[in-house]
Amino acid sequence: MSKHGRLASLAAVASAFVVAVAVLLVPSASAATLFGDDFEDGDSTGWSSSGGSWSVVADGSRAWRQSGTSSDARALAGTAWAGQSVQARVKPTGFNGSNRHVAVTARVQNTGNYYYLALTNAGTAVLGKRVGGGHTALAAAPVTVTVGTWHTVRLEAFGSTLRGFVNGAQVVTATDATFGSGRVGVAAYYASASFDDVLVTDVAGPGGPTSTTTTTTTTQQPGSCATSGRPEGFASVTAWGRSGTTGGAGGPTIEVDTAAEFLAAIAQAGPLNICVRGMIALPGPMHDVTSDKTIVGIGSTSGFTGGGLNIGLPVSDVTTPPADAVHNVIVRNLVFRGWADDAINVQMFSHHVWIDHNDLSAGYDGAIDIKRGSSYVTVSWNHTHNHTKNMLLGHDDGNGAQDVGRLKVTYHHNWFDRTPQRNPRVRFGEPVHVFNNYYLYNTDVGVACQADSGCVVEGNYFEDVEEPVSNSYAGPGGRCVARNNVLAGGSGPPDCSGSVQEPRDYYTYTLDDPTTVKATVMAGAGVGKIG
Repeated sequence: MSKHGRLASLAAVASAFVVAVAVLLVPSASAATLFGDDFEDGDSTGWSSSGGSWSVVADGSRAWRQSGTSSDARALAGTAWAGQSVQARVKPTGFNGSNRHVAVTARVQNTGNYYYLALTNAGTAVLGKRVGGGHTALAAAPVTVTVGTWHTVRLEAFGSTLRGFVNGAQVVTATDATFGSGRVGVAAYYASASFDDVLVTDVAGPGGPTSTTTTTTTTQQPGSCATSGRPEGFASVTAWGRSGTTGGAGGPTIEVDTAAEFLAAIAQAGPLNICVRGMIALPGPMHDVTSDKTIVGIGSTSGFTGGGLNIGLPVSDVTTPPADAVHNVIVRNLVFRGWADDAINVQMFSHHVWIDHNDLSAGYDGAIDIKRGSSYVTVSWNHTHNHTKNMLLGHDDGNGAQDVGRLKVTYHHNWFDRTPQRNPRVRFGEPVHVFNNYYLYNTDVGVACQADSGCVVEGNYFEDVEEPVSNSYAGPGGRCVARNNVLAGGSGPPDCSGSVQEPRDYYTYTLDDPTTVKATVMAGAGVGKIG
């Protein structure tokens, strides 16, 4: 089974538990991702097919291919969802006759009853429904359909409103109430095609309706690579010979979709913008990123499995920042799954690093760890979930020689979604600024401020977090100031004492009203939401 297939299967098993918890604790919370599969593990477990000849093949990356043109072929996955946005990359490879198509399907009852968004060999996008095996077109529009070329196709079904997108642009819409819920799938009607990067969410995808919630992010269109943008917080500060964090600005932009291409790119000297397309299986465990790089995912289904990114020199006992410390690195809009060590590790006096709008889940060790004298880092708008060892800042109580006076990090607008601990766990850093984050059901601790660190924790929304903030969690104590936070549900009081340097001594910032933070962060954190 592919990694996303395994996650979807586990989600189906766990969904009753999550719903039960939600009823008792957080009725309005829901995770956006329902299902995803990039087929990189080489199998199609979790899918059922009817007609045609289906197999997982290498097509750039691995893909789910229907190779014959003499069948009415369909493949289904998932469970019965109501509101759903179904997106996939689709490459038609052959048509047999007229009025043939390849499609994504939504609210599937069975192989003869569903909604579909099809690319036809007549050069149209058709939004339709299939009832009793017969096709009924609800809307159609001309589009360019090229055999042998990938197209990003998305079908949204929310209430009775159906909308179809091709390559990020809405092309068709219709209203129909025949099917209220169902599974998802792909189809090839007397056609052959490859399908990849299937993503199903319970919210409108890129290019969808404008949210009524105010957020500081914009939506990234599938196929685009947003290499611009500037951080807020410590990554914006002029220090250590740098004026803020610009990543690969001024350098060329390249696109990669294989591990070999990506690893060669991050090893290059000089500024470089690296656009990652699709999920890339990296050999584990960690891979070094050189200075002056922007690494950004395309759309909402690009990222890495298996391995992680190391931003820093090899470990040594030096206690002053070396002249060649890694610096000026941006990591944005990437999915990280199943990493063998850390997903992102910043170490050895690396500085001016911005980690933004990523989705991190189900790995081995830290999701985002920052340690060994690193500083001037911003961690923003990330969605971490289904993972225990979330974020360390400072790795050891005995590493003061490297860490004291450093580890200056800002964490803002992140969604710490049922991540039990290390949200973050802090040693020595001061000031560590934790503001406007949404904490949901962190069963061990929210912010743990230890080993003489100094944390300012303000304007956050804690929901059902028994110990939201502590400076006496474990090991030597730290100092923390907790102010203007929302403590909802079963959240306990902060356990804080001492004085801390003010972040405003380093940079200016504006706090969101903490009562709005939950909605803002849920709408804006994670992938597919930068522009």
